[in-house]
Amino acid sequence: MEVGLLTAFLGGALSLLSPCGALLLPGFFASTVTSRARLLPHAAMFYLGLLVTLVPLGVGAGILGALFMQHRSTVVVITAIVLIALGIAHALGFGMDLSRAVPGMDRARQASSRRAPGMIRTFLLGAVGGVAGFCAGPILGAVLTLAAGQGSVPLAAVLLAVYGAGMVVPLMVLAALWEQLGEKGRRVLRGRTVTVGPLTLHTTNLLTGALIIGVGILFWATNGLVTMPSLVPTALLSRWQAGTGALDHPAVQIAVILLLGAIALAAWWRHRSGARR
Repeated sequence: MEVGLLTAFLGGALSLLSPCGALLLPGFFASTVTSRARLLPHAAMFYLGLLVTLVPLGVGAGILGALFMQHRSTVVVITAIVLIALGIAHALGFGMDLSRAVPGMDRARQASSRRAPGMIRTFLLGAVGGVAGFCAGPILGAVLTLAAGQGSVPLAAVLLAVYGAGMVVPLMVLAALWEQLGEKGRRVLRGRTVTVGPLTLHTTNLLTGALIIGVGILFWATNGLVTMPSLVPTALLSRWQAGTGALDHPAVQIAVILLLGAIALAAWWRHRSGARR
């Protein structure tokens, strides 16, 4: 499950940098949320909007996966094949917009583009941003496929919540550093196109596609991540788990990820304030 959580988090971060709209959201937050003190509340509201859309999708994927868990070996193979196929499609630049399959999403997208009050607009941007995007569609599809392959509704919901956290944490950092990045830094984050024979590919797509393909192969080779060996010695891991049992809960892990992002932002903010004195 740790590999699934990490994959979901990285998928969220990479979807924020997808070629179709790379850095649009950080740019929006940097230009509209002018006070650093207001960035955290807006990020929290944006994440709430993400959860409203993503978690139900995760629950649906988990229910679907649980229905077929009596055929676990077949589910593992199908999940791995779908992940590999989505990874290849994404690496080659093929996309899909999953928001078209979500009822009411067009109305929410229109509302988010109007002059709604600040927090409400941020919430709507989160609700739309979690599923919209032609380039990010395969990433979300891969996370949903991985969620279904877990065969557990709670774990599937947690994976989608972590996917949303993967969007929020870099969003906060990039919005806070927007002016310091400059055009050169933003251009580096956007990635670049590369030509391979007759194909024109994008570095972000290639990186994300390779990640999804790798997870698909790993999912197949480890029977749905069940037989994957631990990188930490078993005895050491047992002692650590005995002393930090509370951290095993997925909700606590999500809170830790968000807390680390908030601490990093606060440290940068304090450093900047001290430098100006």
